Amino acid sequence: MAHLGARLTRIAPGVVHIALPARPEVTQQHGYFHAGATSSIADSAGGYAAFTLFPENTEVLTVEYKINLLAPALGDHLEAVGTVLRAGRTLTVCQLEVFAAQENGTRKLVANGQQTLIRVNRTAQ
Repeated sequence: MAHLGARLTRIAPGVVHIALPARPEVTQQHGYFHAGATSSIADSAGGYAAFTLFPENTEVLTVEYKINLLAPALGDHLEAVGTVLRAGRTLTVCQLEVFAAQENGTRKLVANGQQTLIRVNRTAQ
């Protein structure tokens, strides 16, 4: 996330927001946010949202996720929101939303998806 320039903006039990400022390195040839950057912050937001509900000494890994790109992502920044829909002992399912946001506060939903994550025990490295 540091490489993309993304940052956590909200952390609560089962919910995480990540902001990604617009800059040339995260856009594609038409000036929109690249689908890869959009998907990356969505995946991370869901993963961190799940992680907020996991016990100590565990880690989170994405099992699968699907993203629908609903509109061209154009704005001052993107805001990804990961929300836990169901936290299980092993698998957790999250809703993923990505909004294109303007400095004036307007937001437009540009991507929506769902994610399955697995909880694994932390191993000594």
